[in-house]
Amino acid sequence: MPSGPSDPAAPPFLDHLADDSARFRTVLADAPPGLRVPTCPDWDADDLIWHLAEVQWFWGEIAAGGLTTRADVDALDGRRVERPADRAGLLEHFDRSSSRLHAALAALDPATELWMWADEHTAGYIARRQAHEAMIHRLDAELTVGARTPLDCRLAADGVDEALRIMRGYEPEPGLTHEPVAGTVTIATVDAMHAWTVTPVRITGAYEGRQIDLRRFLVDDGPDDASAAEICGTAADLDCWLWNRPAAEAITREGEAAALAAVDAVLTDSID
Repeated sequence: MPSGPSDPAAPPFLDHLADDSARFRTVLADAPPGLRVPTCPDWDADDLIWHLAEVQWFWGEIAAGGLTTRADVDALDGRRVERPADRAGLLEHFDRSSSRLHAALAALDPATELWMWADEHTAGYIARRQAHEAMIHRLDAELTVGARTPLDCRLAADGVDEALRIMRGYEPEPGLTHEPVAGTVTIATVDAMHAWTVTPVRITGAYEGRQIDLRRFLVDDGPDDASAAEICGTAADLDCWLWNRPAAEAITREGEAAALAAVDAVLTDSID
């Protein structure tokens, strides 16, 4: 950790993308119309199918088209399909989108440059991101119908790394300042043999022409014996926790209440 698609120790992201997308479809194919998604209360089962189909369509367009600029990506809006009116149409759209995304990414060298909102603008990172997207929404689908199955430990551990470093992480940038708001906290897996130490910080300053005031993490690999607190669980449960999904088993939290509260504050702050 951190891992990436060119790292021989990285999970097989495209295999996970295919497997979790297929499980997602199987779980929701016969779900009753109007069945609510407990982890996304504003959605029903059809909304969840539409969401992942649209996400996979979007990134499939980028990968298949070799898009590298914001202007190229903005032009995709004119090619979006209208939402199908029935379950059969939604599943057809999902099947096309999912198949095209996988095929397009499989045909590219992971180092291929593509547009991406994150700092790593590669086909490999898109594969990594979409594997995690499919896994989390597969879990949403399973929770919707009451058929939860385990998350892959290795992929989930990589998901913890991505959530901490990319979704909730921060590296110093010009024009921004950061101040620690609490002591360090060690986040440790009990099954994947990995730990991270995070420092909750408040970030202020000017970014892309606007003033920001955010809570994020500075992230280091490994535990810190001097940490003010520790959070431990399986890789799958920690990944679920970081994405505001219910853990299957207990996550333990020990240490200073202020440090633990500072971690919670980062997780409730919005992601830009």
